[in-house]
Amino acid sequence: MLVWHASGMKAAVEHINPSGLIRNPAFTQVVTVSGPVKTVYIGAQNAVDGNRNIVGRGDIAAQTEQIMKNIDICLEAAGAKKEHLISWNIHVKEGQDLRPAFEAGMRWWGDNAEPPLNNVMLVSGFVPDDFLISIDAIAIVPT
Repeated sequence: MLVWHASGMKAAVEHINPSGLIRNPAFTQVVTVSGPVKTVYIGAQNAVDGNRNIVGRGDIAAQTEQIMKNIDICLEAAGAKKEHLISWNIHVKEGQDLRPAFEAGMRWWGDNAEPPLNNVMLVSGFVPDDFLISIDAIAIVPT
């Protein structure tokens, strides 16, 4: 993706899926960033809404949907969009079926062509114990 800034400077974000590695619609293997950009770091988001309520107790899909809403809010506050995401870390409580979370995440992602890198890690638990999943992310926004 090549993006031009009003100043005439350009920034390029390239999503690379090298031959020899698997290709998956849920993630990209390598992302490079060149040119003038703003980097956005989103801290770990969990299934808490703006009123401090835990959403989706016992339901990883509902928790993932809330996390995606929270990430949207963070991106918007930073002047970014989901298309600017280049990487995220997904922490899942051990013993969870990942399919409902994956399906919820893919509904949120939509048909965007360039998925971010991802790292999925199983963890023994969260504080509080009601959380089943947590996601932090990095976005690159051309300046």
